[in-house]
Amino acid sequence: MSLAGGHRAVAVVGGGQAGLSMSWYLRQRAVDHVVIERERVGHEWRERRWDSFCLVTPNWQCRLPGYAYAGDDPDGFMPGPEVAGFLEKYAASFDPPLVEGVEVTRLRRTAGGVFELVTTAGLTTADQVVVATGPYHVPAVPRIAERLPTGLVQVHSSQYRNPAQLPEGPVLVVGTGQSGCQIAEDLHLAGRRVHLAVGSAPRAARRYRGRDTLAWLDEMGHYDRGIDEFADADAVRLRANHYMTGRDGGRDIDLRAFAVQGMRLHGRLRGVDGATVSFDGDLAANLDGADAVADGIKDAIDRYIDQAGIVAPAEARYEPVWVPETTGGVLDLAAAGVSAVVWATGFHRDHRWIEVPVFDGRGYPTHERGVTGCPGLYFLGLPWQWTWGSGRFAGVARDAAYLSERIAAARRRRFTDEVSWLAGTPTETYPDVEWWAAA
Repeated sequence: MSLAGGHRAVAVVGGGQAGLSMSWYLRQRAVDHVVIERERVGHEWRERRWDSFCLVTPNWQCRLPGYAYAGDDPDGFMPGPEVAGFLEKYAASFDPPLVEGVEVTRLRRTAGGVFELVTTAGLTTADQVVVATGPYHVPAVPRIAERLPTGLVQVHSSQYRNPAQLPEGPVLVVGTGQSGCQIAEDLHLAGRRVHLAVGSAPRAARRYRGRDTLAWLDEMGHYDRGIDEFADADAVRLRANHYMTGRDGGRDIDLRAFAVQGMRLHGRLRGVDGATVSFDGDLAANLDGADAVADGIKDAIDRYIDQAGIVAPAEARYEPVWVPETTGGVLDLAAAGVSAVVWATGFHRDHRWIEVPVFDGRGYPTHERGVTGCPGLYFLGLPWQWTWGSGRFAGVARDAAYLSERIAAARRRRFTDEVSWLAGTPTETYPDVEWWAAA
């Protein structure tokens, strides 16, 4: 469909699960809109994941407005290409007004309250805008990487595909969020010697007392808790995801067991001096902390089982199979034969194209359930935007439904004001014009 030169009631930027969910609700409300996707539907799952990647959340949690996983393995974990296909089928199920291969390079708001979107296909305007581009924009590689030897191959987790992509020899993986642990496992299973810089990310058991841990937590209502129920919302939003895997039907990721099998675990990466890297002395504390979180989740499940009178098999608690003998230390990359470094250090947000003052000092959009202080501008698909599932298939529908109600209400107010103005009895000055003047 054509984009340049047109005006829409709503422009949705981003055609992933968040943007498509938003489109579904706007379609239900017969709201004129367009969805602008920089690549093509499913691009992130198809192009920015490694070959053995699969979801950590079970397939039954893949549910979007008007559409849900209907395959024969609800308790399994879809690999990346299947996730991309799931999204493509979702889009085909309701044929959203989607424009693919077009990037929004600038978003501004005029004094008259209209949003202008400069795109690679020309200029378009909208009364309201939903930013559904997620939080994972620019690979975050620490500046310390510049100090490593020039001959060392370095890739970010978003660029890693498989062990054969890297030169022969040991590999240093930095970071133990979900990506770092799963990539370290991928290399380890391929027979590569792995050095892993372990951070403070928590872990969770894949299964406990006869069920997937996430199934227990879902039944317990954990994923329905709003961010306002937590004492420190900012801290919750910045939490690292628990590491586990859906590979081979799903299992725990036990870094201690990897160590027994020959993986070298280190503390957090601290410094680089030529071919020598140094690590903090926090390895034991980080492993203990991850285990404590996993045990805390099990404690909550135990309490729920007891209170609800559920019959579930008993299960012994995890016993550490390995304990580090030393803390801190250095690694001579050349002497160890390390040929590559994988930076599993996350992503930075990049909202520089949004020229509207709705960000805090860290560049995070200030919002209340996705509604910003700028009338007509919304965010969707952010981690913990409202619940744990906000940035995932499991909970984005609830956020999209909420925002669609706000968008529809704003349209009704605008229509009422315009009718009053045409009748010669304006009820009030447009509040959005006043906001822009104050900004």
